[in-house]
Amino acid sequence: MTPDPANLTVSDYLDGAREMTAANRPFLAHLLAEEAARRTADPATAAGIRACFPAPTRTRKKTD
Repeated sequence: MTPDPANLTVSDYLDGAREMTAANRPFLAHLLAEEAARRTADPATAAGIRACFPAPTRTRKKTD
């Protein structure tokens, strides 16, 4: 059963962002990290989170 999103903590969002990074899902990692940063009270900590998970480029790479 999925937990209620209202009960998720900053740590939960960061764990998810790390998992998405490991799964090569940078856009989802960025979205989760952005939510973690939004929920962080300290602006310096929020900036650090955003720096660790920057927005990916929207261009797709051609693969063979």
